[in-house]
Amino acid sequence: MAIDLIDEGRPLFVQIAEMIENSIIDGTYADEAQVPSTNELAAFHRINPATAGKGLAKLVADGILYKRRGIGMFVTNGASDALRFRRREDFAKQYIEPLITEANKLGMTVDELKTMLDTWEERS
Repeated sequence: MAIDLIDEGRPLFVQIAEMIENSIIDGTYADEAQVPSTNELAAFHRINPATAGKGLAKLVADGILYKRRGIGMFVTNGASDALRFRRREDFAKQYIEPLITEANKLGMTVDELKTMLDTWEERS
């Protein structure tokens, strides 16, 4: 679960939230699984507990986690699917839209793009 939390350009609480999201997507935390507590996250990453708590609160606000009073935070049913859907949408906006825009500027068709992607995949 350890990650490098020192991405100077992004708040630590966002990095904590993304770390947990990644663990949900990769199956480390299944539906209804308990995630580390604020204090566990703070101690492990050597950060302020309020920062860790803010990351968990973001996931609660996003409907990814829910709190069981006195017990801890747990993964919401369907959280992995919801995260994948959101990230695919974000991926399309961040990468596909600019790709299509540039391809249009170059006079490329969608079929040409598909061929280019297929060729690129064969190289790797």
